[in-house]
Amino acid sequence: MKAGGCSVLMRWGWASVASLMLAHAAWAGAQAEEPLADAVRTALSAAAAQSAPPMLVFADQTQKYEFDRWADAAGLRLKKRKPDEQLRREFLQTVWYESKRAGLDPSLVLGLIQVESGFRKYAISSVGARGYMQIMPFWSRLIGTGDPASLFHMQTNLRFGCIILRHYLDRERGDLYLALGRYNGSRGRPEYPSAVFAAVRQWKLPDVQPQIVAFRP
Repeated sequence: MKAGGCSVLMRWGWASVASLMLAHAAWAGAQAEEPLADAVRTALSAAAAQSAPPMLVFADQTQKYEFDRWADAAGLRLKKRKPDEQLRREFLQTVWYESKRAGLDPSLVLGLIQVESGFRKYAISSVGARGYMQIMPFWSRLIGTGDPASLFHMQTNLRFGCIILRHYLDRERGDLYLALGRYNGSRGRPEYPSAVFAAVRQWKLPDVQPQIVAFRP
């Protein structure tokens, strides 16, 4: 993996990075910090701490073919935002790994990233949410190292985002509409889930039917 946000902070200094992030503010709501049961916090912390393998390992050729098709199609659509081929592939591999690890559709995660940050690694919202998946700093204290700067590291940010969305999806008993609203801090309002559902359609393979069925007007 390439060096993440922490090394950039050390080279540039916090003030410089903060100025850059504020210049590229993201649209995001405010996830509410809610009390977590000890068992839930322990499980989330353990999930966040486990490291990913440096390369994807597939159970069979079918799984590898599925990933390659998805990554090739997604890579073409992502090329303008991430022109460097190696960084683009690394990003997509990490999205795929963390999504599958959390039991999420990788296209759903890409759609959420598009809405949350526009694929900007150092995006920061008006309420302080950070990085690709706009993670609120309190999550680094609840389930991470306690260092909010770590949320600008690509894999850490994607891992936290997928774990948090999975947590909210479980809390909402599989209702993606409500889980997305909770993720954005706008539970029950249609604007954010509608925007994510629309974005997800751009990342689906043409011959694969969208798996999202919980749409509300």
